[in-house]
Amino acid sequence: MSELVARTGRHQQRYEDGYRLIAGCIPFKYNIVEDGSGTPEKVVQVLMINSTSGPGLLFPKGGWENDETAEEAAEREAMEEAGVRGDLVHYLGCYPFKSKTLQDEYSPEGLCRAAMYALLVKEELDCWPEKSQRERSWLTIPEAVGCCRHVWMREALEKGFSKWYADGMISTLPKKDYSDESA
Repeated sequence: MSELVARTGRHQQRYEDGYRLIAGCIPFKYNIVEDGSGTPEKVVQVLMINSTSGPGLLFPKGGWENDETAEEAAEREAMEEAGVRGDLVHYLGCYPFKSKTLQDEYSPEGLCRAAMYALLVKEELDCWPEKSQRERSWLTIPEAVGCCRHVWMREALEKGFSKWYADGMISTLPKKDYSDESA
């Protein structure tokens, strides 16, 4: 098995009109729980991770690099930061924000634009690149709204994910065929 390593550095980052382009996802799964009457109910839980720079929880996200699509970047960030793999099933929208820590020569004001996706988790890894820095938390949507560190992520959860959830969670992105990839 090859060792999983996180990408580092900014030399391949994408920028557009003064914005650093970010890709991320809201990982989710279904849990069957029994309500008070003993009837099983399907409940959606979302995965959040701790921030390495302060309180509150985040969804996996990071720089979208020149050699990948936004979808590939979102999947990579989910694996690197949260240790999960799965299927991107829906595009949740693009969310602009201003970062205090991501200011550089291409985006001196720290402007970022995040493409966010819903990722149906198929696998939770025991080891992943940022395991020593991150803790995973599975939360209901209302719990996640209350724990979300960043306003723009809360907006992605409330306006993107929750609207999609209320509309029936129809998959809008094609499924990948992993059958010809080597492990």
